[in-house]
Amino acid sequence: MNAADARFPARLTGTLLLSSLVAMLAGVALVVPMGLTLNPADPAAVLTAVHTRVASHLIGLGLDVVGWLALLAAGLVLAARPCEHRSPVGMLAGGLLACAGLAGLLHDAGNLALTQLAADPTDPTAATVAGAVILTAKWTVNLAGLLWVAATVTTALGVPLPTALRRAGVIAAVSGLAAVLLPWTTGTDGPSASLEQLGYGLHLPVMLWYGALGWWLLRTTPPATRG
Repeated sequence: MNAADARFPARLTGTLLLSSLVAMLAGVALVVPMGLTLNPADPAAVLTAVHTRVASHLIGLGLDVVGWLALLAAGLVLAARPCEHRSPVGMLAGGLLACAGLAGLLHDAGNLALTQLAADPTDPTAATVAGAVILTAKWTVNLAGLLWVAATVTTALGVPLPTALRRAGVIAAVSGLAAVLLPWTTGTDGPSASLEQLGYGLHLPVMLWYGALGWWLLRTTPPATRG
């Protein structure tokens, strides 16, 4: 294997991780100011918001799909690196990351189904169904967040990385875990819109850490291996 071949998996993973970060941040920047975060506390208001801003909703959803899909692909590449660079911990980290991406895509599938329910936001039946769909989507993304945190911890502690990046990963994982636990503290009430925004903020360090990991992978040159 020549040097270019040895660098390709790392560069591909880095590109996918950076693409995921950019797509997700762009989606958040679009939907949050427009009130399209789809809080299950008021399904009727969510349907009205989606009906009124359906184009923005679909664009934001499309960006989120790209982000989760890139994360899924990055996890698969990490788990399937060439034998010379593969380790059981690295495979586990990649598998957890891929599972997080898959759970995120399932979350987006629920949000896509909500689009058709918003055709008539005044329909009480649609509001009832929408409440169940949104609630399921929210807990699916909570699962995605938990898997993402697990992947972060596994990568930071078990994969050879610079010390600063490793420590930053642990800190990001703690913040991400706090974001995952927030909905569990609300009991039967569920998280409010403001608590949901706090959760997004607490999960941001995980997203940024994977962006930093992607940048490091793009700039790192693994030792060439002989074929």
